[in-house]
Amino acid sequence: MTVQLLMIMGTLILTVNQVRAAGEVSGITQISGDTVEFHLDSNDWADVHYKVNGGNQRNIRMTLSANGNRFQLNNLSSGDSISYRFTYWGSERFAVGTSIQNYTLQSEQAKDTDNDGVVDSIDQCPATRQGATVNDVGCELDSDNDGVVDSLDLCPNTQSGQAVDTNGCELAAEMTGIEQVGSDSVNFYVDNNAWADVHFKINGGGQRNIRMLESGSGNHFQLNNLSIGDSIVYSFTYWTGKSATDTENKTYTLQSSSVNDADGDGVIDSIDLCPNTRPDVIVNEVGCEVEPEIDSDSDGISDAIDQCANTPVGTTVNEFGCPINGADITPLFNADTVLEPSVISETNNAVITRFADRGRDRHAKEDHFQAYDHYLSHYWTHRTARFKFVDTVAKGGSDIEITFVTEWKLGVKEFRAWYRGIGTVAEYHGNYENHVQEIANGTFDDNLELVGNDGNQYKYRLTIDQFIDLDGTRSELALGQYMEIEVSQFLDNAPEGRDNYYGTTYLYQVGVGGMVPWKTVGDFADQSSERENSYPIDESAWLGGKTTLPYQYTAEPDNHFMQMATNLSSVNGQAFVLGRRVHHTNMGSGEHDESVKNGVFEELKNSIGTHYVNNSCSSCHARNGRAPVAEVGETLDKWVFKVADSEGNADPLIGSVLQPNNVGIAEQDSEGDVVLTSWSESNGLRSPNYAFSKNRPAKFSARLAPQLVGLGLLEAVSEDVILKREDPQDTNQDGISGRAQKVTDPVSGETRLGRFGYKAGASSLKHQIAGALNTDMGVMTSVLPRPDCGSEQTSCNNQGAELSDEHLDNLVKYIALLGVRPQRDIEQQQVIVGKQKFNAIGCESCHRDTMKTSSYAPFAELRDQTIHPYTDLLLHDMGAGLADNLGEGQATGSEWRTAPLWGLGLSVCVTGGVIDVDRNKQGDEICSPDESYLHDGRARTIEEAILWHGGEGQLSNDNYQNLSAANKEALIAFLRSL
Repeated sequence: MTVQLLMIMGTLILTVNQVRAAGEVSGITQISGDTVEFHLDSNDWADVHYKVNGGNQRNIRMTLSANGNRFQLNNLSSGDSISYRFTYWGSERFAVGTSIQNYTLQSEQAKDTDNDGVVDSIDQCPATRQGATVNDVGCELDSDNDGVVDSLDLCPNTQSGQAVDTNGCELAAEMTGIEQVGSDSVNFYVDNNAWADVHFKINGGGQRNIRMLESGSGNHFQLNNLSIGDSIVYSFTYWTGKSATDTENKTYTLQSSSVNDADGDGVIDSIDLCPNTRPDVIVNEVGCEVEPEIDSDSDGISDAIDQCANTPVGTTVNEFGCPINGADITPLFNADTVLEPSVISETNNAVITRFADRGRDRHAKEDHFQAYDHYLSHYWTHRTARFKFVDTVAKGGSDIEITFVTEWKLGVKEFRAWYRGIGTVAEYHGNYENHVQEIANGTFDDNLELVGNDGNQYKYRLTIDQFIDLDGTRSELALGQYMEIEVSQFLDNAPEGRDNYYGTTYLYQVGVGGMVPWKTVGDFADQSSERENSYPIDESAWLGGKTTLPYQYTAEPDNHFMQMATNLSSVNGQAFVLGRRVHHTNMGSGEHDESVKNGVFEELKNSIGTHYVNNSCSSCHARNGRAPVAEVGETLDKWVFKVADSEGNADPLIGSVLQPNNVGIAEQDSEGDVVLTSWSESNGLRSPNYAFSKNRPAKFSARLAPQLVGLGLLEAVSEDVILKREDPQDTNQDGISGRAQKVTDPVSGETRLGRFGYKAGASSLKHQIAGALNTDMGVMTSVLPRPDCGSEQTSCNNQGAELSDEHLDNLVKYIALLGVRPQRDIEQQQVIVGKQKFNAIGCESCHRDTMKTSSYAPFAELRDQTIHPYTDLLLHDMGAGLADNLGEGQATGSEWRTAPLWGLGLSVCVTGGVIDVDRNKQGDEICSPDESYLHDGRARTIEEAILWHGGEGQLSNDNYQNLSAANKEALIAFLRSL
């Protein structure tokens, strides 16, 4: 057992003298001829474990002081051998162990503090790194005198005086760059003899990525039709002969054919109207000095655009300089919020990535099977895995140590890496089956530490120390390389379901850490191409930040919205699938709605309420997408009808939501149902008509079940970010007066920012989900333990939490951590133009392009992410055409929260599902589109949805109608790309 434990620590834990976070450094120091001091600079407890001359191990709790943890060991003799290691409470809130180190006590005269073989009395470099080769005065060797020591020098024979990079290699003189070749043209160049890509943005627009033209003089790409003053941000990716390398971003401003700038003010002489300006002053576009921006009230907004002068110092303001109306709003998250461990963390010696995976039926690039994105039976039992990559490459090391824990023992221990793609699109150069070692079994904590011998979990380890290129060329690992992996879960006689599963296909960035969304390059049928090799998707298309999924290559258009986030943390893999099990459970029968093989969830059986709308979450949210619009004459059991009396209070016979289905209730006590009777049409637009089987409520609001992806990210956006766009008085007079919804937290009673639901009636994801359980399924939780009943109803008799907090929390994690598909077709000119028109006609005023999530978001996957949801989460008056007669909270009947647009182009196939063209042919399913938009599905096309925009959206509607046919098509193409 002792040997096993040491092996575990050797695999998982930090080595001595590594830094877990600032201040956590450990080691040993000889302070006299017979005394050493163990030290570990953390601000919590630490233990030292040591043996002297191979004797019995002693385990000592060290003394904690302002200087960290210390323990002195006395009465030693010169030559004594001490083996030692530490265990301490790390800054990421779990126990950390170090690897075993050895120290030999020296005489006072022979002390060698840095263990470099040179005694301190003559050591001119007393803090040399461990293991470094030194000269006779204790300093690291630099044989070629290039300023890079031999241990780090990748080019050890550089000529004297040659400029080198941090690896000691000769710097190429202007190998990459840009040159202006005309008044409206530039030429990008890369002086290499292999492929090269240029990446550029013009005036802050969308990024374009172009494979350059290769010729005898290197790679070139000419960009034309520019204008003087255009700003071009550019970088290159090119093949060095061993690996791909990326250059830093640089900026070039297009100048006239006369490119001189005599006064160095950044404006070329040919257009400089003030040619002798000092270079340290601020100038305008014609080179003349301008006054710096004045901000009289010091609120960060210049007087030129400040709509609210004299704001008190310290007041938080929006982008117009006006106070944010959020003084009474309590943030969801703050500096005291407990944070889950980061997905990516760093030490002195490694970048560490922790992520989770689930079993798959087939592989990620097999469109002929259509069996990758779906979920098989028993997916929540024994079929997830937790991974930890300890990558030393970024810190000067040469390998990646990989540890993973499965929920059941593996039969075949496959770890596949480095895409090959010769025989199939699921073929890899490296199948490390023979390198994967089984380490231990039992139960493991979130850091993959063994905490008990009982349990079905198994731990495995391997090390990867070579890069294998597509053509099979092998080389050392290097910073920035991309490694495609797939870990198959071939279970060893699992107690339920089948045994053989594949894993998710990930693209890992060496030395950087983390999994990145990927795309394929080349056609498998063309073996002279890159045959579907994987590359990172451009970050501008990462709609969901690092949660963003790869593009889908398996022809499963109905499954886009059911996937776990690409950066799903190792602590949340099992919680995610357990939450999905709740999501797909019939709260009446306890059955799983996807497969009878999944059995009955006894704990949730019979938890459905006396009155309810439908029996499971997934019954309304089809594959996590929008519910389909019913046919005329059908009962609307996938809709929510919020109802009220004439005063806006809960209907006395119904409550706040009409619940058409019942358990054990006589017909006369039911709330009745609603039928879609017809559509009214006017000017090509339609609106629904409803019939209530019982008394028609005085006020009601009909809402179709929305799609679920991205909700966790929207919750993670801080209140300040959202409120900065609030402009209730339209102070900038742009016709947009978005305002925040304020709601009461059902648990704490605090006022919070509303952000979920068609009228932003829920403040948090847990609040929204608990509300849906309560009114849609009649299932009570600790958040909302009382049923939705009218004052005159006598048949509401289930109270108190029926769904445990554990199941509710898992369900929240499942919804919060769904991945978002990336934007597609970002390099197509029509899509680029469409985005420009989207912004130009005013759509971005409400459908906000970019937000940053909070550093205080508790789920690591959602923290500090740059996202593109295309919503401001504010309420806007959309005019009489879209209004109903029931408000909600502070929202009127005509006010609606801006709908997020991510996933818009994929939603029709998710809702409609697929049909079999030929049931005798495997993988022959195609999309059966079901297109409907807006809160009640009235819009049959995206264009109809635009044309329904009134009120604050009327100007954008008018601008859209004034576009040319080509620009309308471009704008729609952009929206479909989301």
